[in-house]
Amino acid sequence: MPLLSEALPTILPNGSQLTAADIMTRKLVVLTPETEVFDAIDRLLKRRISGAPVVESADRGRFVGMFSERNAVRLLVDAAYEGQAARTIQRFVETDIHTISPSADLLTIAQLFLHSNQRRLPVLEEDRLVGQVSRRDVLRAAHTLMQDAPEAPHQVLLYLSSLREMAESPF
Repeated sequence: MPLLSEALPTILPNGSQLTAADIMTRKLVVLTPETEVFDAIDRLLKRRISGAPVVESADRGRFVGMFSERNAVRLLVDAAYEGQAARTIQRFVETDIHTISPSADLLTIAQLFLHSNQRRLPVLEEDRLVGQVSRRDVLRAAHTLMQDAPEAPHQVLLYLSSLREMAESPF
């Protein structure tokens, strides 16, 4: 039985495999551990995003982790209970984050989302941030694949689902 990721080239019209590099967002709002709390929350709200990658320096240095709305709420609650507010986001950056390489295939990415609570996956080359893939990016790509498939979209999904049993999942 072929792996699910091996089936993708047969579905794409040009015979190539869809990867993170094809669907990732490259223009990102990035933060540093030294970003002030108000500035970080302000950026999330103004850009209408639920989180942002954190890197060592603003010029996309080494990836450190993610700062999300959830982290911001935790920061606010902790400040209320401790009686003192944090000046920077450093203590509230989530560092236990799944990351992917630009060559990660679409279904591997989808499985990562399925098995984690992350809304976005940083794309790293070595330890440097080069982009990010969101759940919506995966859905958009899958929708395009289904729309462009010569078969009906539901047949493509059934075909894909039969290629790998859950026990074969990499997670």
